[in-house]
Amino acid sequence: MNDNRYALKNAFLYTMLVAVLLLVPTYLYVTYMKYVYEIQYEFKLKKQSHLILRAMEEFDPKEKQVFDYPRFRSFQSGLYDIHFNPIFTLVKSEVKMQKTGYYIEGGYAYLVVSLPERRYFDASYLVVGGEISYARIYQDVVMILLSIAALIFILSLYFLDRFALPFQRINQRLDQFIKDSMHEINTPLSIINVNIDLYHRANPTNKYLQRIKAATKTLATLYNDMDYLIKNERLAFDYESINISMYVQERCDYFHEVAALKNITIIPQITENIVIHFNPTQLQRIIDNNISNAIKYSHEEGIIEVILEQFEDHCTLRFRDNGVGIEDVNRIFERYYRENRDKGGFGIGLNIVKSIIDKAGIELQIDSTYGEGSTFSYTFYPPLYTMM
Repeated sequence: MNDNRYALKNAFLYTMLVAVLLLVPTYLYVTYMKYVYEIQYEFKLKKQSHLILRAMEEFDPKEKQVFDYPRFRSFQSGLYDIHFNPIFTLVKSEVKMQKTGYYIEGGYAYLVVSLPERRYFDASYLVVGGEISYARIYQDVVMILLSIAALIFILSLYFLDRFALPFQRINQRLDQFIKDSMHEINTPLSIINVNIDLYHRANPTNKYLQRIKAATKTLATLYNDMDYLIKNERLAFDYESINISMYVQERCDYFHEVAALKNITIIPQITENIVIHFNPTQLQRIIDNNISNAIKYSHEEGIIEVILEQFEDHCTLRFRDNGVGIEDVNRIFERYYRENRDKGGFGIGLNIVKSIIDKAGIELQIDSTYGEGSTFSYTFYPPLYTMM
């Protein structure tokens, strides 16, 4: 996995974990702040009630003037008699609690104040209320949580990067070692293949020569897998039109000598002139790894069928063997996983295949019975599949 993606993924997971752990203290904090806000709002209502009482105290009915009842933008108030019938009120909602106190119902807070009997316009109660909103509290909490999450995410990235630095250096050295090793392997491998071909032209075919040739092809397949594994995240694999019928036949011919070592027969059943839009390197990795695995896990004198079929809106490439089958289908695409370590290999072939088909949108179906054999079916849909 790419180091940056790995750091981002783990920083995100750690941030989410911290966010979950903060849920309980956040809930307690919000509850406490709402309680404080409600107390502060009660004091505001009491302040408004004092202003109204002062205005009524200063009013002298003997002067025969009209009383200008105090009005406020954010609060409503009213005067009620002993039975809570309104004498004069600006309160729009019904006062349900008909006794002195401070109440909050349905987003509305109101204060009921008892008045001296017949002192203020025959009123027994003064009610002051207003809409109470916790939006500011929620807004502050969200901003705090986002700030904490951002800080944790940045710190996680920083520390993950610092912790991963020694491993990155080791991986870089390992990658460089593999590159150098592959370069050293490629040269003698090419020399062996060239000399085998030259010897084969000048001398009759013999089983020893065939075994050497098959061994070099097996080694070349492993070399190509490792080369792709190193380069696949650094290179762009451009698509082009490929006659997959000819390509599959060519790869079947290539593995003929490898299969012959175990007296295995590769039977191509290929519909001609099927064209796909794909990358040749990636297509070779799919075909080579499937044929190579089929040979590796087939019994002596077994049969491998390579089937290419064309349909109206897709084509399907199948690899069928009657070998040992698969014990755990869900794990075969894990990198370095091998069901049978006696068969050799590094366990990277099918992992490479899975990464290719997932990115390309190729449908895979696996039918396997343990001890009887397996069939891998790869279906190419448009735009990968193109009609001739």
